[in-house]
Formats: sequence, structure tokens, C-alpha cells
Amino acid sequence: MSPEASSFVALDYVVFALMLVVSAAVGIYFAWTDRGQSNSGDFLMGGRRLTALPVSLSLTASFMSAITVLSQPAEVYLYGAGIGLCGLAFLFTILITSEVFLPVFYKLSITSTYEYLELRFSRATRLLGTILFIAQMILYTGIVIYTPALALNQVTGLDLWGAVISTGVVCTFYCTMGGLKAVVWTDVIQLGVMLAGFLSVIFRSVVLQGGVVAIISDSQDGGRLNLWDFDMNPRRRHTFWTVTVGGTFLWVSVYGINQAQVQRYISCKSMTHARLSLYINLLGLLSIMVSSVFAGLCLYSVYKNCDPWSTGLISASDQLMPYLVMDILRDYPGLPGLFVAAAYSGSLSTVSSSINALAAVTVEDLIRPYTNWSEKHLSWISKGMTFFYGVVCIGMAGLASLMGGILQAVISIFGVIGGPLLGLFTLGVLCPCANSKGAVSGLLSGLVISLWVGIGAQVYPPPPEVVHPLPLRTDGCNFTTTNTFNWTATALPTQPNSTVIVPIHDGSRLALADVYSLSYLYFSPIGTIIAISVGLIVSVLTGGCKLKVEPRLLLKKEDTTFYYFIKLFKCRVEKRSGQFDLKDREKKFGSSNPAFCDFELTKSSIAS
Repeated sequence: MSPEASSFVALDYVVFALMLVVSAAVGIYFAWTDRGQSNSGDFLMGGRRLTALPVSLSLTASFMSAITVLSQPAEVYLYGAGIGLCGLAFLFTILITSEVFLPVFYKLSITSTYEYLELRFSRATRLLGTILFIAQMILYTGIVIYTPALALNQVTGLDLWGAVISTGVVCTFYCTMGGLKAVVWTDVIQLGVMLAGFLSVIFRSVVLQGGVVAIISDSQDGGRLNLWDFDMNPRRRHTFWTVTVGGTFLWVSVYGINQAQVQRYISCKSMTHARLSLYINLLGLLSIMVSSVFAGLCLYSVYKNCDPWSTGLISASDQLMPYLVMDILRDYPGLPGLFVAAAYSGSLSTVSSSINALAAVTVEDLIRPYTNWSEKHLSWISKGMTFFYGVVCIGMAGLASLMGGILQAVISIFGVIGGPLLGLFTLGVLCPCANSKGAVSGLLSGLVISLWVGIGAQVYPPPPEVVHPLPLRTDGCNFTTTNTFNWTATALPTQPNSTVIVPIHDGSRLALADVYSLSYLYFSPIGTIIAISVGLIVSVLTGGCKLKVEPRLLLKKEDTTFYYFIKLFKCRVEKRSGQFDLKDREKKFGSSNPAFCDFELTKSSIAS
């Protein structure tokens, strides 16, 4: 490994620029083909005529962003492959989303998920949910634009604000021109670029290290294959429980209720296509997760004896992957550009999804209910809001430098805000006794507690023995370093000490520190559980048990796939048992054909 960082060559810039040009071209194409569209539904929802495959790939790309390309491999390098258990969380997430939230949202034919809150509770609840979503997505999008640009600038020499602005402008352009169809199809292209970027790094690392077995062996020796850590301590950063339980709550708040994801699968032309898009998307999520985890193992194998962070060759963990790329692919012009294009493809896919979702909730929740404008006017306003949010998100990128590590910052935002929102929607879909007073009380309570814990975590960061960082070595470096670092003795390399000294009694301080040191993956479950608990208690105390809710606003057993599987199973059991007890069957059902199955009856028959 050389301490000298490589830099982009002309071919790398060509590859990166080509990705931006293709994305913009998709926007122009759909703007031309849909030039006759006259309503906001065509622009924001693709006319509800999309099919499962492109939507599933778009779902995968939307939140598998530069966070995945840059930060998850670094997470594996520093803390081990435990984050790979998110694959289990993804499985639970898709099952819950498909069986609980999708049926309710799809049947209502809504554009904004927050329309549901007004139908189920009140307009005030809808407005509160909309405002929280807008705040969440603007903060999130600012991080997604800025942080990869900073990491890539410091390692590759790619101009920082040139990359930020070009990414934001291109994304805003094709979102404004082509609407949801452009967003979905650019996501498909960008997902392919992300996978190609990962594979280029993985293949080269495998060749350099002498095969997959050598990389696995190095990772095992370095303690990176720590998947099955069943420690119940909730303060530990990544264990089986924090990743699967906390991750499931987090990702359900993304896939189950977040407008950016829901807007895609309810734009499918049928419920079957919508469900199929979620399950195909699961395969995409697992593919990206496996790629990012193995890229992290490759990263460790290459630098197992000479950590570039400890030696001061890079200044932040988010720069580890770009440094690896410029180190091992410098002799292959165009491949570093492909990896950078992969990182920015992640940013583009996420930002475009966010901008489109922000425009949808603004038009549907804040403009349409208070105006009598025509669909044509609302279509133009939708495009105007898309452009506006693109500009806002570029501006917010400047604030992202204050957020710290990208992965934990993003997940903290989704946990603190997304957790209480998930609790709110769960109250509406699953709890017939929940009323508007309980919903608002639960949402606010969950938000306050989540914010308290989230902010406290910044004041009292967990100590290294709880975070459980893995050792890094520099004894194999073949150059002189002036910035040696003992990983096991202090905090993260070059990371400023964020601990604030607060004058508080030692015992109280210890108790608070234990609460604040909870794994960041538990922020979402805390907000969800508090919101549901408080919401139910307040609802019962304010007469919620007497509330009569319109059936279509609640999940019914007939809406779930499991219900039909159970009916089919019972039907087959009855068919077999009926062949041996025809007399009893005649008494109960008449002399019908014993092979007859009542599986496909009317809803009233099934209900009975």
C-alpha cells in the first residue's frame, strides 16, 4: 500500500459524467412521452400503471444509497460483519409491509400516506405527520448529498461543491421533467451501476488477496466474522438482537409508512404487482447487503496489517472505500470512475425518491385540501414543488457536515422521527379503539422520548468497551507515519471527543449514561412502543372503545395472504377427511360432491 493517494484521470471523469447524462436523458424521455398528461396523479404516481419489476428495483435503490456504498463496508471493517444480519430484518420488514400496511394503503387509492391519517383520525394528525415527514426527509437528503461528496473529494480530488451541485441539479432536473416514471427507471439504471461498482472492487480484491478463501480467513483471524453475537446488552452497538429487532422496526418505518417507498408500490397496476414488487425487492436488498458486507471484508483483508485511518492517510471512516478503490484500481482507468459513479448513483436514487415524495405530500396534504385548483394547475404545481425541494435539499447539504458519521447519523434521524410515525400508523391500522386524541398524544410522546434519548446519545456517547470496536494494526506499514494510533485505548481515530461534561450527581449521571448509551438501532423501537402505548391508554380513557371505524381503514384478515393460505390448507384437509365420513358431511352440508371446496366464495360467505 502506498501512502500517496491517486487521483482521477480523464476516463474516470467520462464514466462519472456518462452516468449523469444518462439519468438526465431518462427525465427528458418521460417528459416527452408523457407530455399530454393533465393531472398530478400521472406525474406523482405514474398513472398507477407501473409493473412489479421496475418498481422492485426502484425500491431497492431508493434507500440503498451512498450510505451503503461507502459506510457499510467501513462499518464491517471497523466493527465486523454483524451489520449483515440486516438481511433478517429485511425479511421481517417485507412480510410486515406486505401483510399489514400495503393492503390498507392500496385499497384506499391514496397518493400521500398522510391522507390516511385524516381519514382515520383528524386533519390535525395528518398535518403533524406531514410536517415531521418533510423535516425528516430534508435532513436525510442533505446528508446523502453532502457526505459522499466530501469523502470522495478528499480521496479522489473530485471537486466537492461541483459534485454536490451537479448531483443535485441533475436529480432535480429529471424529477421535475419526468415525474415518478423517470425516478423509477433512473433508479433501475443506478442500481445496476451500484452493483457494478461493488463488483469491480470485490473482483480486484479477490485477485490481489489470492481468492475468496484467503479473504474469509483473514476476516476470521481479525474477528470480523462476528455474526452470531447474542449478547442481550442493549448498549452494544451491533448484536444479533440490536440488528434484527432494532433493524426491523427501523426498516418497517421506511418500507411500511414512508412516503418515498409507499408511493412506489401503490403506483403498481394491481395488488399482486405491488406485493410482487416488495418480494423481488427483497432479493435486491439481500444482493446489495451481501455485496457491501463482502466489500468490507475485502477492505479489512487488504489493510489488515496497515490501517490507513490509524496512520492518518485518511481522516474519516467514510473515506476507507474510496481510498481502497484509488489504491487497488489506479492502474485500471475508468474503474475508479465507475465506483464513484456507483456512490453517486446511490445518492441520485435516494435524493430523487425523496424529492418526489416531498412534492407529493406537499401537494396532496398542504395544497389540494385548501384550494379548488384544477388538475392541470396541480400538475404544474407538482413540478414546481419538485424543483423547489431539489433546491432546498442542495442547500441543506451544507449543514450535513455537522452530523458526524454518515451511517449512524442517517439511522438516528429515521429512528427518532420514523419510530413515532410508525407507532401512529400502527395505531390506525391495527387498533380499532384508537382515536385522534390518543393518536396525537402517542405521536408527541414518542417523539419527545426519542428526541431525548437521541440528543442524550450525543451528550453521553457509549464508551469503547460497549461499542466494542475491533483492533486495527499498523505494524505492517512500509512507510513512516507521524500519526500512530492505539485503537483499543481511545475513541475513533481523528474523531473529536464529543463528550460534554455536565455537573450532575455521579449516580444520576451513570443512570442517564446507561439510557443514552443504547444502541442507535433502538431509537426506532423506543419511539414506536411509546407512541402505541400512550396512544392506546389515552384513547381508552377518552372513549375510544365506543368508536366506530370505517372497515376499509383497518386491516382485515381477508386482506392478508396468510388468510388465503390458511383457507386453502383447511379446504384440503376437509376434502381429505370428507372422503372418509360422507354421512356426517351430508348431515352438515347436504349431499354435495365431496371434492367440492368453498375456497372461492363471496366475502360474506368467507366472513361467516
